[in-house]
Amino acid sequence: MEDDEEERFKMRAKLFRFASENDLPEWKERGTGDVKLLKHKEKGTIRPITRRDKILKICANHYITPMMELKPNTARDRARVWNTHAEFADERPKPELLAIRFLTAENAQKFKTKFEECRKKIEEREKKAGSGKSEKVAEKLEALSVKEESKESEDETTEKAEEKQ
Repeated sequence: MEDDEEERFKMRAKLFRFASENDLPEWKERGTGDVKLLKHKEKGTIRPITRRDKILKICANHYITPMMELKPNTARDRARVWNTHAEFADERPKPELLAIRFLTAENAQKFKTKFEECRKKIEEREKKAGSGKSEKVAEKLEALSVKEESKESEDETTEKAEEKQ
């Protein structure tokens, strides 16, 4: 899967998810490892993926969408938070609130800059794809015409149907 993708960013970080299903909602550690932003060579989709050190189990895997917003996590300069509608790390897609913490505030800012750049590229790609589709639909609609049947052709059709009975 990663063979079809090019690496746009890579840096070590610690990933968390917000466990709202617990009686007392809390942040749970997902794992520590390299977070990568990967762009698919053909589709143009971009996804962050994180694998845990040593065991290489995936702890983050979802697509970046235009509506994703990367926010600072409270007063910490080295952590960021975002929502995803379909996190695939646990094999079944589900919405998650994720947080990522870097060693330094500078590293967190580098991630934010690259994440926002990727988000904007996806947004532009979707706008282009959307406008191209609507133009094609409009062209096809213009090519369609409504055919009016004359009274004579209706009478002929009725006569043929009566003859068959």
